[in-house]
Amino acid sequence: MSVTDKIAARLPRVMDRGERPPVVAAVRLHGVITPQSSPVARNTINLQNVESAINRAFDNERLIAVALLINSPGGAPTQSALIAERIRELATKKHVPVLAFCEDVAASGGYWLACAGDEIYAHGTSLVGSIGVVSAGFGLNGLLDKAGVERRVYTAGENKVRLDPFQAEKPEDVEWLKSLHADLHEQFKAWVTERRGAKLKSEEDLFSGEVWTGTKAQQLGLIDGIGTIRTVIAKRFPDAELTIAEPRRPLLAKLGLTGASTRSGDLVTQVLASVEERARWSRFGL
Repeated sequence: MSVTDKIAARLPRVMDRGERPPVVAAVRLHGVITPQSSPVARNTINLQNVESAINRAFDNERLIAVALLINSPGGAPTQSALIAERIRELATKKHVPVLAFCEDVAASGGYWLACAGDEIYAHGTSLVGSIGVVSAGFGLNGLLDKAGVERRVYTAGENKVRLDPFQAEKPEDVEWLKSLHADLHEQFKAWVTERRGAKLKSEEDLFSGEVWTGTKAQQLGLIDGIGTIRTVIAKRFPDAELTIAEPRRPLLAKLGLTGASTRSGDLVTQVLASVEERARWSRFGL
């Protein structure tokens, strides 16, 4: 044996590209869907903080499928739509299937994200659905009165300030909000119908905002089957390597020390956002 052969024999064997296993890349989509992240809230979902993970998941030369790990009570409809559209854009470009997996809850905007998958799976105990629109706020005008503070707002345009939490609620503003909800609801229904199509069953009003367990959701055609990412991937792609793409977060955001959190003017906004986020989860007993 030559010296070269002896050296080569001692080196770790490098696998040929053809021998490397295919990859199923999973992306975690966990938290409330909101345009802005909050240092006092749990994980949040928006296009800015998950796009890098989505891009990494699809950017693999051995990719055969992408999995979405969804655990969200919903949130901002625009962010839900932007993320779902980005996933569909990359799936079409890469010609790979997308499998969505609902964990504790995939409700409202969380289900919007799930519909970005070509197939949707859930645990039997998962909470799925809530195909509707909701918004909530706080009426703080009484608090200002007690504190002896006068709210002053100056606008050009009679509808520039609607539903100001520091002013008394106006019936015409509520009617405007309801019409906005109706428009968004129609877009949500159109998206679900486009993605689920003939799979949907008509035995119940699927668009009433109701939430179902994973078992019932399968019967209604909202999901394709009961299963977890491990069981489904092991069965569908037994030779594949499963990788997880986590959204990247800046170090200061991980520590809750972003610039916004240090300004007293934003403190009330941050706290109210945290309360609202907590309320979204608590609707599902989480």
